[in-house]
Amino acid sequence: QRQVVESGGGLVQPGGSLRLSCAASGSIFSINDMGWYRQAPGKERELVAIITSALLTNFADSVKGRFTISRDNAKNTIYLQMNNLKPEDTAVYYCNARVRVTRWSSFNAYWGQGTQVTVSS
Repeated sequence: QRQVVESGGGLVQPGGSLRLSCAASGSIFSINDMGWYRQAPGKERELVAIITSALLTNFADSVKGRFTISRDNAKNTIYLQMNNLKPEDTAVYYCNARVRVTRWSSFNAYWGQGTQVTVSS
């Protein structure tokens, strides 16, 4: 079994900061990309930030300069540091990990259950 678990969401005022964590666990041979996505009410899920196993990163234009993503390969964990948060960042944030369970298997995507981030005064 493989599991992806997020933590760190909550309520924060505009201009504030939050740090999200995501850990993948279970029977894992290797992990390729890991990333954060978000879904606001009435909207489709969108990519926020992604980081490869080589630590290359990519961000949505809406969060560039405010969010950073980092990764600890030894712990199969990624982090999303969110600064200068805005009300439009309010959403459920989901973690995604592309996992290979054996040397010969293909990569499959695993999703966490999501963590709520609310930016409001």
